[in-house]
Parts: sequence; structure tokens; C-alpha cells
Amino acid sequence: MDYRTLIDKYYSGQEELKALLLHHSRQVADKALELCAAHPEWQADTAFVEEAAMLHDIGIIRCNAPSIHCHGTEPYICHGHIGAEMLRHEGFARHARVAERHTGSGLSREQILQEGLPLPAEDYVPETIEEKVICYADKFFSKSHPERIASSEHIREKMAEFGHGSLERWEQLEKQMTT
Repeated sequence: MDYRTLIDKYYSGQEELKALLLHHSRQVADKALELCAAHPEWQADTAFVEEAAMLHDIGIIRCNAPSIHCHGTEPYICHGHIGAEMLRHEGFARHARVAERHTGSGLSREQILQEGLPLPAEDYVPETIEEKVICYADKFFSKSHPERIASSEHIREKMAEFGHGSLERWEQLEKQMTT
């Protein structure tokens, strides 16, 4: 699969947003690949990790987040679900699962219902090692501040803001990624 061709297809004429997406996605891919290299026991599919990391945020094109050059109509919280739909349409179901499961530390059905999030009430929690490593790596890099790398403590504080379930999932991910 050629992730760049797919990004070019959806981001034609959106050069600022495409550059931001590529920069962020490359940061995430590099961190995810670094983690996979440090943990050969995971037997992660590293070719897939790179592709999926480069495509995990493809859905931002349809979201409304002007501060990061997104001029779509959908709420930003929906970008993973939107990206998953785009990737499934292109025939990449496995990549779609990464897109829909990378938001926060994953989103549970319970959290979606409790918070009234504009998403189908399903579980979007990373399950495979590839889904987990990309979800984890993504939290260190912001599209709003691409020059910064978040600390684990900062990420933990952000996850706590979204409730105990988010924090607990983050702590489980962190333990798996750092031991």
C-alpha cells in the first residue's frame, strides 16, 4: 500500500493541512517504529505500523478545526471514525481499525454514551499491538504544537481529564510500552 498516494488523493489542494498531517504522522510513525524495535518480542508488523501511523489521522480533512487548517464540517472528535470510513472505502479495513481506535487512550462505548459524543456507541479501544503502539505514540505529538513532545506526566494529566477509564487505559498502555 502506498500511503502517500492515498493522502495525496484526499488532500489535493490542501497543502498546509497536508504538510501538517505528514509531519505529525511521521512523528507518530517514527516513535511507533522505535518502540517496535525496542520490543521484538511483540512481533509487530512494522510495515503495517508505518502505513497505519501515516494514515491514522486521514479523517481530519472533514473536521472543523481551523487552528490546524481543518475546514470541514464535522466535530474533531469524529476524525478517527471518519478516517476509518475513508480507509474502509479504499479497501483498508485493518488500517481503518487503527484510525478509529487511536483517539485518546481509546474510546469506550460507555464513555461515548456518558459524554454524549457524536459517534456510534461502540468500543473503539485499541486491541492489537499495532493499534496500541500507534495510539500510544500519537499522544506524544500535537498537531497544534508540532514542535513539542509531550511528557508522560502531561499525557497522564490529559487522560485524567477524560475520566478514570481513559486514565486507566493510558496507564495500561504506558506499562506495556515501557517495560
